[in-house]
Amino acid sequence: MTDDMMNNTPIITEEEVLAGALDHDSDATLPEFPADLPVLPVRDIVVFNYMILPLFVGREKSIQAVDAALNGSRYMMITTQKDEATEDPTPEDLHTTGTVVMIMRMLKMPDGRLKVLVQGVSRAKIERFTSTEPYLTAEVNGLEEIEIEEVSVETEAMMRAVREQSEEILSLRGVATSEIMSVLNTVHDPGRLADLIAANLRMKVPDAQSILECNDPLERLDLVNKQLQKESEVANVQARIQSMAREGMDKAQRDYYLREQLKAIRTELGEGEGAEEEAEELAEALDKAGLPKDVRKEATKQLRRLTGMHPESSEASVVRNYLEWLSELPWKKLSRDRLDILKAQEILDEDHYGLEKVKDRILEYLSVRKLNPKSKGPILCFAGPPGVGKTSLGRSIARSLGRKFQRISLGGMRDEAEIRGHRRTYVGAMPGRIIQTMKLMGTRNPVIMLDEIDKLGSDFRGDPSSALLEVLDPEQNSNFSDHYLNVPFDLSKVMFICTANQLDTIPGPLRDRMEVIQIPGYTMQEKTRIARRYLLPRQAEENGLKTDEVSIADSVLSKIIQEYTREAGLRNLEREIGSVCRKLARQKAEGTAGPYKVTAKTLQKLLGIPRFIDEEKDADQMPGVAQGLAWTPYGGVMLNVEVTLMKGKGKLTLTGQLGDVMKESAQAALSYARAHAEELKIDPDFLDTHDIHIHVPAGATPKDGPSAGVTLLIALLSALSEKPVNNELCMTGEITLRGRVLPVGGIKEKILAGVARGLKHVCIPKQNEKDLEDVPADLLKKIEVHTASHIEDIIPLAFK
Repeated sequence: MTDDMMNNTPIITEEEVLAGALDHDSDATLPEFPADLPVLPVRDIVVFNYMILPLFVGREKSIQAVDAALNGSRYMMITTQKDEATEDPTPEDLHTTGTVVMIMRMLKMPDGRLKVLVQGVSRAKIERFTSTEPYLTAEVNGLEEIEIEEVSVETEAMMRAVREQSEEILSLRGVATSEIMSVLNTVHDPGRLADLIAANLRMKVPDAQSILECNDPLERLDLVNKQLQKESEVANVQARIQSMAREGMDKAQRDYYLREQLKAIRTELGEGEGAEEEAEELAEALDKAGLPKDVRKEATKQLRRLTGMHPESSEASVVRNYLEWLSELPWKKLSRDRLDILKAQEILDEDHYGLEKVKDRILEYLSVRKLNPKSKGPILCFAGPPGVGKTSLGRSIARSLGRKFQRISLGGMRDEAEIRGHRRTYVGAMPGRIIQTMKLMGTRNPVIMLDEIDKLGSDFRGDPSSALLEVLDPEQNSNFSDHYLNVPFDLSKVMFICTANQLDTIPGPLRDRMEVIQIPGYTMQEKTRIARRYLLPRQAEENGLKTDEVSIADSVLSKIIQEYTREAGLRNLEREIGSVCRKLARQKAEGTAGPYKVTAKTLQKLLGIPRFIDEEKDADQMPGVAQGLAWTPYGGVMLNVEVTLMKGKGKLTLTGQLGDVMKESAQAALSYARAHAEELKIDPDFLDTHDIHIHVPAGATPKDGPSAGVTLLIALLSALSEKPVNNELCMTGEITLRGRVLPVGGIKEKILAGVARGLKHVCIPKQNEKDLEDVPADLLKKIEVHTASHIEDIIPLAFK
């Protein structure tokens, strides 16, 4: 409590205040007090006439003023400060209207302050201040009350209203009103009644000061009436708030009691064992999961349903599983990306040989993530033959990023629920594979590989490829909705990588959402180096051998690649190396000491007869034979085309299990030869006297594609002109009826096949010249590449 401030807990009761007021002289004459009185400033209270209250006095000037009053007439003037924050008030800081009080008792406190009990005896006004030191004194003039000779009906009605409102306020405060009202009913003077009630009202200083300064008793009573109305409204609101709080507390106690009863009943029935603890554990797990606001709302709703269900019911099992899924999903958990570009390049080079374009694209992605962490990652799709390292590339990306990796196989998937999940309508319902993977990984930003996306199916259960549209679309997957969860889950931080063997079977809208990176087959040189660096050490270790115990020369590895495997990838090559290591492991187990050296002579004993043998190159090639190049999923191959003429009437026979496109290329070659017979210096009427038979050896293997058009035409011209084709030349390209050579694919693999066959020259379409950038420089040193835009560019190369 501050200095010179009224104590909010009076040392006397309201009944004593009113009784003391009644003991005061009831006539209107002013008590006799000196004209010059000590002045006691107070901070936040207005003292009224007839008011009895305790004051704590602490300021030095105020203590001296009290001492002067006690040593004199015991009367002093109390007036209120205009600003309660003023520590040393001057006459300008005080209201001029106040109350003359008589000091009834005084008590010195241990801390030096004074505790005085005063009673107001008269309203008064300061005419002038006579001194300011050592304490304030002033010339005071008492304010006489206006006498009311006869109380009118209106005044009596207002007095009754004031008494009733006072009784209502006191009852709301919980004060016994019978004795107080009996005292108030004995007061018939409006001014005295107003002062008595105003002394006990909780008013602000300006409102109380205005009542004190009002000299007219009726006006003063009207002001008190208005304050009572305001106080009554506040007291009613306060009582209502307290009642609501009490009702809420009662309801909480009642709910607690009922829950305890319900718990006891369930225990008696044998249903409550562990159910309560399980619900509490679920609630705690949901709190720790960091659920978004809308998800948390749904979880709270389902948890409330669970607590009201029988724990053994099937529906309770469904709800319980649902809440467990919500609590275990990584709503906010993120693994920190390791965005060190040089370290990532080191990891990629360590795990994979070659594939420079793929590595560059991955490093570009990491660089963008480092500069702009909020960027939406692309959906990469690695397309290429089996065994070229698509899946292992995804694992290396995750390792370079420092993220977790998971592979999801989509091959043969036909049910849309595998992606979007099952609806929670039965006990066996589960989320889709995407959400299951997110729970397994425990982070919101893993690397997920969607393997064999080109082998997705569809039937009456839905179309999984359509469901993947939302998963793989960066604009939609931030609010991916699984049918089981039925709340949005953010997949925008996941790095999705797809793999495919061919792009033709991928639906257009799905393919549009992916950035396709082609991974071609490996050259023989690349396979040899990969086998030396990765495959041989791995297979030796898996078969119980030390790396230095197995010695296989590069020439032997090349022999394995050429004669025992025909693939673009490395799977069969690793199997053959593993077969060699197993046989060497048997020798070691039988006691044969190492090291074990595999030579070209011992290779056939270990692996058996070679499975693939290329045709030998003819020293002198016969007319009507041309060497073409073809692409297969297992790499490039040589394709010999043979044409022979027979007496007949222009019949064209095609053999060798040729596809429709290759048959059409043969027809186009024949039409070009007939149309330009004179320019090519062949008999224009050769179809009138001869039948033509075109055959492509290896008839058990289907063959198709436009790239054999040039080879077919050169072989046909060789047969018609009886000139042999250069046996050091191989060629590829599509032919048109006007003799134009159009571009084809698989240039790298085709040139590799020509080098493997030992040829010195290769002719490719002019528009494929840009593809030579993908061909290793060491290959280009072994074969001379010629380009052609028209068949006339090839004829001088083909015929010496």
